[in-house]
Amino acid sequence: MSSLERSHLTMVTKNISLRETVTQALRAAVISGEMKPGEVYSAPTLGKRFGVSPTPVREAMLDLAKEGLVVSLPNKGFRVTEVSDLDLDEITALRLLIEPPTVAAVTPVIDDAGLARLRVMAGDIVDFAGDGDLIAYTEADRAFHIAILEYSGNKRLVVLISELRAHTRLLGLASLAATGKLREMSLEHVELVDLMAAGKAAEAQELMTRHIGHVRGEWAKH
Repeated sequence: MSSLERSHLTMVTKNISLRETVTQALRAAVISGEMKPGEVYSAPTLGKRFGVSPTPVREAMLDLAKEGLVVSLPNKGFRVTEVSDLDLDEITALRLLIEPPTVAAVTPVIDDAGLARLRVMAGDIVDFAGDGDLIAYTEADRAFHIAILEYSGNKRLVVLISELRAHTRLLGLASLAATGKLREMSLEHVELVDLMAAGKAAEAQELMTRHIGHVRGEWAKH
C-alpha cells in the first residue's frame, strides 16, 4: 500500500471548482511527499482515491505538469519530479529575502477581521498537524502564508511565492507528524498571529525567518 493510500486525504467534494480542488490537493500531496518523487501515478488510480472520475484528476495533473511538479508520460500516467538540495537552497534563499520583511510591512495594516481570519487558519494548521493529515496541513499552510502576503497588495510577489512554495519538498513531515513534533512546530503560526495582533512587526519578521528556515531543516529531511 502506497503512502498516498495510507494518508488522511479527504474525499474531494464535487462542486463547480472540482478541478481546482483536486489540483490543490494533488499539489499538496506532491509537496508533502505523500506522492513520492520519481514514482508514476495514473489518473484512474488517483481518481479512485479521491472519489471522482479520472477526468478532473487528469486535468489537474496537466496543470501540475505546467508548473513542473510532474511529468506527463504517454500511456502511463504522471511522474512526480524530484527537487535537488540546491533547488531547495535557492527556493529558501528567495523566500527569506521576500517573506520576512513583507510580514513586517503588512503587520500594521491587517485589521481585526483579518487577524481573526488568520487566527482561524492558524488553528486549522495546528489541528491538521495533530491529526497527521499532511495534505490538508500543507494546503492550509500555503493558504495562511498567501493570505498574509496578499496584504502587501503586490500580486507579482504573491504569485512568485506561490510558485516557489509549489516546488518545495517537505519529505520530513511524515516523521514529524508521527512523533507529534509537527503539531508543536505548527504553533508558530499561532504565535505569528499573536505578534502581528500586538503590532510587533520586528518580532513577526524574526519569527517568519526562523519558520522558513524549517524548509531546509527538519521539514525537508527524508
